Formats: sequence, C-alpha cells, structure tokens
Amino acid sequence: MDEERHFLELGLNPVRFEPVSKISNVFFDDANKQVFAVRSGGAMGVVVKGPDVKTSRNFRMEDKGDVISIKFSPDQKILAIQRCQKSVEFANFSDDIDVLEYSQSCKGKTTKVLGFIWTAINEVVFVTDHGIELYQVSPEKRTLKSLKTYNVPVNWFVYQPEITLLLLSSGTLGNMLHPFQFRPGSVYRLAKFEVDLPVIPKPPKLCLLERDVALATIYLKTCIIVLRHQSRGPGNTGAEIVIYTFQKDTPPRKTDILKLDMSGRFAVNVIDNLVLVHHQASKTSMIFDTRLSSESDGYFKYHRPFTSPHPIKPFKLKVPTVPSHSMSESAEVECELYSPNWIVFQPNIVIDAKLGCMWYVQIQLEPLVDRIADKCLLIDFLLLRKSSKDVILKVCRKGILPESQLPLVDLARIFDKLNRVYRAYAESEAAYQRVQGMVIDQSDMYTHVFSVFEERSDISYKLVVAVLIEYIRSLTQHQIPVQHYMYELLINTLVHHRCFYQLHQFLQYHILSDSKPLACLMLSLQSLYPPSHQLALDMLKRLGTANEEIIEVLLSKQQVLSALKFIQSTGNMDNISARKFLEAAMNTNDPAIYYAVFKCFEQRNIRLRGSAVFAKGEHCENFVNYFENIFGTRSSLSNFSGLT
Repeated sequence: MDEERHFLELGLNPVRFEPVSKISNVFFDDANKQVFAVRSGGAMGVVVKGPDVKTSRNFRMEDKGDVISIKFSPDQKILAIQRCQKSVEFANFSDDIDVLEYSQSCKGKTTKVLGFIWTAINEVVFVTDHGIELYQVSPEKRTLKSLKTYNVPVNWFVYQPEITLLLLSSGTLGNMLHPFQFRPGSVYRLAKFEVDLPVIPKPPKLCLLERDVALATIYLKTCIIVLRHQSRGPGNTGAEIVIYTFQKDTPPRKTDILKLDMSGRFAVNVIDNLVLVHHQASKTSMIFDTRLSSESDGYFKYHRPFTSPHPIKPFKLKVPTVPSHSMSESAEVECELYSPNWIVFQPNIVIDAKLGCMWYVQIQLEPLVDRIADKCLLIDFLLLRKSSKDVILKVCRKGILPESQLPLVDLARIFDKLNRVYRAYAESEAAYQRVQGMVIDQSDMYTHVFSVFEERSDISYKLVVAVLIEYIRSLTQHQIPVQHYMYELLINTLVHHRCFYQLHQFLQYHILSDSKPLACLMLSLQSLYPPSHQLALDMLKRLGTANEEIIEVLLSKQQVLSALKFIQSTGNMDNISARKFLEAAMNTNDPAIYYAVFKCFEQRNIRLRGSAVFAKGEHCENFVNYFENIFGTRSSLSNFSGLT
C-alpha cells in the first residue's frame, strides 16, 4: 500500500522499556508521561522512561510486596507507591530514592484505595470506593496533612492531568458522574450529571465502564467522551461516541454524537482537536472533526468520519540480533497494529506493554489532499489544524494547475475561507479567537501559490487573470488592503498579453483599488499604453494625498501649465518653488509656456509682497535674464539686483 496514503502513523522513535513478564510489571503515569518497569517489586530495579532525559532514571527499592501503582510528583522529587488497598507509601527522591518511606492510610476501616493522583507539586488525591481524600505532602517532615474529603460511592474514576479534572462514577449502572476540579490547595465539586444508556439490563448491573470514558479538551472546551456500544433508537448500525460538553454554570450537556457504524472494541485519542477512533476488528482508524458542518436534530449534532476508515501506517521495530559476519546487529520486525495488548492514553499515546513500546500517534495531513474530493471541505478541515500551512498552500497551488484545476467558483470559496481567518487575525486577538484557524496571508499566496504563473507557461493567461481578480475581490470584500505586488502581478500579466482594454476597465471601475504604488506602476506603462498616464493622474487625484507626486509626474511630462493649474486648484500656490516651475518651463523650449509661467509667478509676488520682483533667496536671476533675452524687453524686474 502506498505509504503516502496513511494519514495516521506511530512516531518513529518509540519509548522502549522492558516488557511485562513474570518478574517485571509495567505502569504508566499519564500526568508525567512516564513508563515504570518494576522488576521483583523494585528489588531488581525500577527503570523509568519519560519524554526526556530529566524524566528518565534507574533505581532500586526494597521489595515490600507487589506494586499496584507508582508515580512521581510533578517536580519528580517525591515517589508515591501503592502496594495495597489501604494506604500509599511515599519516598523522597533526589539522585536516588530515600530508603526511609512514609505512609498515609485512607480514612475508614472498610474503605479501599482505588488509585491516587498528583494534582500539584506537593498535593495528592486518594480516590477510594467511598470518595476522594485530598492531602498535602510535606517531604521535609515526611508527613501528609488532610485538606479536604468528599464522600461519594465510587465504581471507578478517570482523570485529565492537563485540566486537573477528575470524574467519579457512582450508582448501580455506573452512569452517575461526579466531576471535581483541582487547584493548588483546593478542590471544587462541579454539578453531577447522568449519562443516558441505550439499554438498561435486568437485573441492573454496572454498564458504563472506565474503559469507555475519556476526558479531553476539544476546541478549548472540556468534554467527556463516552463510547456507547449500542446506539439508541430503531435501525441502529453499531456503536457511537457521545460527547458531553461542560457548560459554564450548568451540568455537562450532550452536544455531539459520532456515528461509528461498526461494533467491537474501540479506543480513542484526541489530537489537534480531532477525535481519533481506533477499531480493533477492522484494524482501521477514523477521524472526526466536531467543528465541521454536520447534521442536527435541533438537540445534538451528528458527525460522520471526515474520511473513510484507514489503517495506521505499518511500523517496523528494530530488535537486537546475534552479531555475525553475515548479519547486522539489529533487524526490523513488523509490529502488530491494533494489537489486543494496546492500551491508549490521552491525548496521543499508545502503549504495548508486552512488546515494551510507547508511541505517540501522529496525524499526517498531506495524504488527505488526494483522499478528499471536496477541496472546500478539505480547506475547512485544514484551517483548523496546527501545522497545516504548507498543505493548505499545496491545495491552492494544485487547484490552479491545468492538470488538477478547480472550478473558479470553488477557488473563490477557498479564498474567502482563507481571508475570513486572515481578516480576523489582523483585526484583533478576540476576533481571531472566535474564528481560530491557520493564517494564510498575501505573502504566502504570492510566494507559494501564484508564483506558479511565472513557472508554468502552459497556464492560460485568462485563468491567471480570473484567479488573481477573484483573490483581489476576496481581499477587498474582507476589508484587507491589497499589497502592491498582487496588483503588479495582475497588471504585468495583462500588459504582457496586451489586454489594455481590460486593464483600463479594471481601473476605471475601481476593481483595482487606488494607491500610490499602483499609480506609479501605471505611469511606467505609458510607453506601452499611453492612456495609462491619465489613468494614473486620475488615481492620484482621487487619493487626495498625492499632490507632490502629481506635480512631479506633470513636470516630468513637460505639462507645466497643467501642473500650475493643479496647484492653483489645491490652494497651495503660495508655497511652491518658482525656480522648479521656471526651470521646467525653460526646458520645454516653448516661449509661450515660459511667458505664461513667468507672468504667473510675477502675479504671485505682487500678491504676497506688493512687488513683481523675485526675492533674492529664490535664486531666479538666470530665469529673469532668460525672459529678457527671449522677448527683447526688460521684465517688470528691472531693479532685480537691488532687491533684498
């Protein structure tokens, strides 16, 4: 099978540990992401493998019985070990374990410890069959102090360390759930709620099991994921996942139902706001995105897999071999995917205790490009992913190539989707939080998408123009200022193919927004298309902030009288340099123009100073002499040399 088609894979470098055996037990702490391999109760060694060197270590401890659970505190300075159902032992840890342990028993003679959780650096919670007990650990005194106790009959519990949320199951059916939120030094009891069951057995028995419930954060909302092996209602087609979303002031509410259309054993990961459902019997996985459009009955949203079920990419594990001249020191063996030995932890962890491997499940977005025919839907999906920029740009690039061209209407929709996020990001942090998504700006599109127009000669220039106009339309519609290089690419394409009439229309009807750079670009095209000069001037006038540029353009074209008229229309005649205009008039070699300009400034001098004479600081002596030489008569400035 083509490797490119696998959108799920196991990380290339799994955490390796000693597999489960008669003398070795394996434990996993999902808060610190540490695997403990405990040999002979610790007497033959405890090997801890974590995400990095700081959380990996080897040590020995006295064998005081079988270990039920073992976890380090968040700062790795206290080791907690549960060996029985009545108490938990603690040992301070520096470079090695402190041989002097201290113990804490649970409250009540008949109470049993189901498990324990570190909720802060020096705070631990015992979950018992009678409720929860919060303790503060003092490593210096080697004692524990009780902070809070809640009494609730407990069947089982699940905990989410990232959000410090604990969920207790109670009741005969196990479907009454009690959430508790932890903060350093305190615990908050949230509103309990009941999970509805598709079938209630007779006589009643525990139906909702720990393995079928998970806590996760999906699109910034805390959610409870419940696997229901039999869907409700007539014509059910297999299992489904029900998502309960925590509300601000009310109990969690059922919001989403994921239709699995399969039966059997399932496991769930939540990665990048996607719900991944692994199915053991078919050895395939499904992806669900609850943010995408879905069916609704007015109460809940019903979701189908984003793409058809597909297996995780095959994984080969390196195993040691006996060295010889003909054999390398390691060989690769194919791992059994979806093994019955797999245990899944949130958010993206798979552990095979018998194989001795811990993997991080990874999503590969690029293989989805060819699997999803609806590219608009694909863009919706990709915009919500963390590392999707390159893939989004690839979709856009392929969409404008002749061999994989998308309809223009689809490209327009894609541009609108991109620019909706782009606009929100540019507007404010609050607006972006409402929309969320990967930001694709004009620079990205110009560099990685529209650059193909210059690389490929087989793309019709009509398509190039249509695509660029559509993208500019989308930018304008979303009130995003169009960058100059986008206009330049469009105009250069039109000019190269001598589509001057179309260019004229785009400018005349303001499809291309007015700007100084665009006006300058139009001025540079005058030799190819003479009307562009006037179009540029009109644009500069509309801008109202480009008076100096307009004057320079007119003078460079020797349209000195037009420049003077424009200055007079702006009311700025008193502040301009007479020398600049007289020099421009002299360069026209047209006596009539020079005469008109010279007399215009004489009149300005009379109005400002009561005399036609130029002030000495204006350095106009040469122009006065030029005037007298041309017209053979003395100007009004005959006393020029005597003025101050």
